[in-house]
Amino acid sequence: MPKLNPTFAVIGLGSFGSTVALELARFGNHVMGVDSEEKQVARLADQLTETAILDTTDEIALREVGIDRYDIALVAIGDDLQSSILTTMNLRLIGVSEIWVKATNKTHHRILSKIGADRVILPEQEMGRHIAQMLNNPMVQDYVSLGNGFSVVSILLPERLAGRTIGSLRLNDQPDLQLLGLMRGTEFSNCRDLKAELRQDDKLLLLGKRADLRAFSDAL
Repeated sequence: MPKLNPTFAVIGLGSFGSTVALELARFGNHVMGVDSEEKQVARLADQLTETAILDTTDEIALREVGIDRYDIALVAIGDDLQSSILTTMNLRLIGVSEIWVKATNKTHHRILSKIGADRVILPEQEMGRHIAQMLNNPMVQDYVSLGNGFSVVSILLPERLAGRTIGSLRLNDQPDLQLLGLMRGTEFSNCRDLKAELRQDDKLLLLGKRADLRAFSDAL
């Protein structure tokens, strides 16, 4: 059973690592930020639960600051492939149960996968796919790929549909799409009432395959 409040260690506090660390902290998590550069650590010292200036290629140093007690570690070291690989190996050796690592290219990705990383991230590629999806369909405000061709998308309803009902969208006639709900500002509705009126700036949350989602949004 997953731990209710996992603890996080973020190693590498550049742009990517610091963004992840600060967001995790904003969600109320216990977060340790680690970097070999003093200025990077000092910048976040007041915003994270713990910080440490550390050479993470040193297994003993990792144990001394207690990273082995953390549930999840993210290795967000930039272009220093050797440090990224050695740090990942050390985290596995000291017993961190879940390790995520930022990769810089596909070769780096393959190496990290073979030495024990649980998940390897290529941020630029993942963000590129995300942006391409939204450029391809301007009505899509956001999306999450679920694999095997399925995605969850947030579709901004056209202004002309304001005042229409949810039922008028005839989603029941779309067997390959599933309406998950509707976002109105920060409020979520499960859309069970098909007579409920739509308003300007409402966003539909839909599950389906990319082609079906595109066809539906084009027909709105």
